[in-house]
Amino acid sequence: MNIAKSYSNQPLHAEIGGIIRSHSGNKTDIRSVVMDMIEWKDVRRVIDLGCGYGWFEEAVITAGIYLDQIVGIDYLNENSPQFMQYASKIAKEAVFKVCALPAAIDYPTGYFDLVVCAYSLYFFPGILPEVKRILHDEGAFIVITHSEAMLEEGKKFFDFKNLRTIIDNFSAENGEAILRKHFTHIRSVDYNNSLIFHKGDEKDLALYIDFKREFIKKDADPDIVRETMLRELSGNGEFRLNKNDRIFMVRK
Repeated sequence: MNIAKSYSNQPLHAEIGGIIRSHSGNKTDIRSVVMDMIEWKDVRRVIDLGCGYGWFEEAVITAGIYLDQIVGIDYLNENSPQFMQYASKIAKEAVFKVCALPAAIDYPTGYFDLVVCAYSLYFFPGILPEVKRILHDEGAFIVITHSEAMLEEGKKFFDFKNLRTIIDNFSAENGEAILRKHFTHIRSVDYNNSLIFHKGDEKDLALYIDFKREFIKKDADPDIVRETMLRELSGNGEFRLNKNDRIFMVRK
């Protein structure tokens, strides 16, 4: 799974998160939107699928929420130390499991009050039947995903066919139809955003494109993509990238 390389460097992943926040036209952290959607009084046990280094858990710390248990599942063991550092601050019991999803999840039926999957369900949409099994009857399933228009500004230069194939596994546009095959109650909230780079931001733009290297290298040489977008920034004085996302709140 070469794309996993993009997430194996935890300090870099965190740095990219900082770049996204600092260059977002929408200054509301999408995680704060998610926090407000969840009825935390009913949540004691949480599982985070494709948890990475603990991006979601970092926001839970800020919100001052404390849980009985939080479980993170991720493909990369490198993410364990940072995830456990965050998770241990918000739960009596914190667990990190290394697993390539989709796969059976070793917890009883109806065990979790909240299942979270942030920017990763397009890698393993086959996990949905298992999510339904482990989710409590009154529980909630939160999914955050990209729009299929991610990196659309590069379309006039490159055909990101492979990237489209990945995102189309579960995107803002088709997510509800996919979820309805397994769940009844679905609502969504759009998070409209652009990443805006100006002259002087060349380093940040280059690092962001490099972070997407494994996503785009089957479609185009990432170095050429980076240099093309930097040239656009230099010529226009500003460069914008689509960063529209959608949050799905799902119940059985």
